[in-house]
Parts: sequence; C-alpha cells; structure tokens
Amino acid sequence: MVAGKQNPVRDSRAGGPTAATAVYDQLRNDIIVGELTPGHKLGTDELRSRYQVGVSPVREALNRLSAEKLVCFEDQKGFHVAGIGEEDLTDLIRVRCWAEETAIRAAMDNTTSEWEEAILIAFHRLSRTPRSADAKSYLFNPEWEALHHGFHMAILNNCGSPRLLTYCNLLADQALRYRHLAVDISYPARAEGDEHKELMDKVLAGDVEAAVAAHHAHLRKTLEIILGSGLSLPIGKIAI
Repeated sequence: MVAGKQNPVRDSRAGGPTAATAVYDQLRNDIIVGELTPGHKLGTDELRSRYQVGVSPVREALNRLSAEKLVCFEDQKGFHVAGIGEEDLTDLIRVRCWAEETAIRAAMDNTTSEWEEAILIAFHRLSRTPRSADAKSYLFNPEWEALHHGFHMAILNNCGSPRLLTYCNLLADQALRYRHLAVDISYPARAEGDEHKELMDKVLAGDVEAAVAAHHAHLRKTLEIILGSGLSLPIGKIAI
C-alpha cells in the first residue's frame, strides 16, 4: 500500500453509486490488485482517510467483503485483508470445479439458441478487449475482468438454478486475487484466449464431457501457475 494514498469515492448525489457501494468497489479492487496486501490491518480511521468517507460506508463495505472472504474479522483485533495460501487455493479450485461442472451439465442439458448466441456474443466481446490495461506489461484491466466474468456466467446462466449461480459467483469472487496473482506471474505467456475458445467450442458442440474437461483444465491452470512459481504461501491469515 502507498502511504497516505487517497481514493475519494464519487459523489452519489450525481447519480453514481451510494457511498457504501463506492467504498466497497474501491476497497475490493485495492485488495484484488494488491494495493492492500494479505494480512493488512483495515483500520476504520485509515479507510475513512483513504476513501474520504464516513464510518458507516466503511463498515458496510467491510461487512460485505467479509461475507466474500476477502476480509477477515478477529475479536479484539478488528478487520484485516484475508490471507492467501496453497491449501485455500487448492480447495477453492476443487469446489469451483464441482459447482461449475454441475451448472455446465445442467446448462448444456437445457440448450437453446438464445443461450448459444449469448455465449458467442460474450466471447466476441472478451476476445476484442486487451488482457492488460498497459501495452508493455501486465496491469489489471477492469473492463477485461468484467467481460471475462460475463463470458463464464453466460455459459453457466442456462443451468436453471439461481442459488447455484449465486454460489458460483461467490466462488469466482474469491478466486479473483489468485487469478490476478497468476496472470502477474505468467503474463503474457498464458494463452487465455485459446482456453476460452476451446471451452466455448466444446460447449457449443454439445460435447458435455469434453466441455467439463476443458473447464476444469482452465480453472486448474491458475493453481498450476502459482504453485509452479515457487512463491511462498500462505501469506496472511486465511479467511474461514
């Protein structure tokens, strides 16, 4: 974290998000991209100064991020950025594979032309957007991330279970920091676009087993990159 850095939230009176939502969005982004590192203590006074808001928006944002396991709370110590670790990542990838496989199988069992078109459009938009916000090195690109999430959810959306989709969304949120770390290690060598196209092609071809295999390989790539990097984990206390 840069000492004294301030990121004032936008004025909600101008039609933007509420102060609490704006703080949540910016704090979440700062955690994901590593501005606030694993284990960093999230003091209310510091966050009020950082985002130039009152106590209530900060507390609401911290509670929302705690529910997403990006932030931890300890009695007598308060909030801190959740840690990252090998066991946590391994478990997260395993559970994502379980949950999203269920969604993929159900979605492919309910194939419609509208669903297939939505996948094609989502892939097209993603493929036209640069992975990095910087042309020379990796820099977190929120537009790509939003389209990436949209592509994966376009595949899962046809599963017919709102509860399952909510859980898949939560797991995807928890994976964001690990994915950011993996791309920071592997960029630009990893061909994510090819992985996405393979997944889309298998889904649209109606080959369920091949689609599931491509999906699992895509998710597990993050685990392989991080564990293969020699990075020492865990870092900070893991959210439970």
